[in-house]
Amino acid sequence: MKITVIGAGNVGATTAQRIVDKQLANEVVLVDVLEGIPQGKALDMYEATPVEKSDVKVVGSNGYEATAGSDLVVITAGIARKPGMSRDDLMNTNSGIVKSCTAASVAASPQAVLIVVSNPLDVMAYVALKVSRFDRKRVIGMAGVLDSARFRSFIAEELKVSIEDVNAFVLGGHGDSMVPLPRYSTVAGIPITELMSKETLDRIVKRTRDGGIEIVNYLKTGSAYYAPSSATVAMVESIVKNKHRILPCAVYLQGEYGLHDTVAGVPVKLGSRGIEEIVQIKLNPDEQAALEKSANDVKQSIGKLSL
Repeated sequence: MKITVIGAGNVGATTAQRIVDKQLANEVVLVDVLEGIPQGKALDMYEATPVEKSDVKVVGSNGYEATAGSDLVVITAGIARKPGMSRDDLMNTNSGIVKSCTAASVAASPQAVLIVVSNPLDVMAYVALKVSRFDRKRVIGMAGVLDSARFRSFIAEELKVSIEDVNAFVLGGHGDSMVPLPRYSTVAGIPITELMSKETLDRIVKRTRDGGIEIVNYLKTGSAYYAPSSATVAMVESIVKNKHRILPCAVYLQGEYGLHDTVAGVPVKLGSRGIEEIVQIKLNPDEQAALEKSANDVKQSIGKLSL
């Protein structure tokens, strides 16, 4: 298994490190346009492998020759979000970057599965899909795993319970209109709607929607990367190990949930070749309306693209 991570910034480098530490590949290639940065970080990671007992080769490169024959490509490249900047503000700049990265990756690794992490996530997943011309099962956006993890952590914090007992789903776009699903969220199998008031739940839902910007406001000059990299590697692991995990991921929809020609986070089964199945759960009218609004917000953004 050979995995390429494009973008050697905080998200990309941390993702690569987690992949190496978990030994999810024989070789990891870290790519970035900045001279010396991917080489230096890759060498540093490789020098940690004897300590971690992780038998993985780590390579840094400014080009794509070293990525040839990758089984999996993770795209994290793009400018970071800054205070006062919406995800939509990122779109024009990052769409050009993702376009270029995707084209180069596909030329070097035509059989790869692509995981897109760059923001605005759902739109960038659409860009990668159209540029790669891959089957939609091989182009997957990372958002729902992260948003669901934030939702789960806030639920555990509020109820003072083990994070291990909390399960939660967040669907829709990775932005202000994301759709946390309290009805499908549980603590040790008990619906959270039975464990907290509507007011408390509404507060947690709002904090989940604002999860990214809350961290941006603290950091001032950067954005989240520990949780995004963990969420990305959860997807990587399900694909590499063919685990068939059901995870909320951003995917191009062709009629599922009544949605067409847009990208939105929905539950999918992830295996060795990417998406094995789009799982359609039953939504009540309010949840369906919220998902449609979220997906349509993405669709409007997609309409502004020049591909």
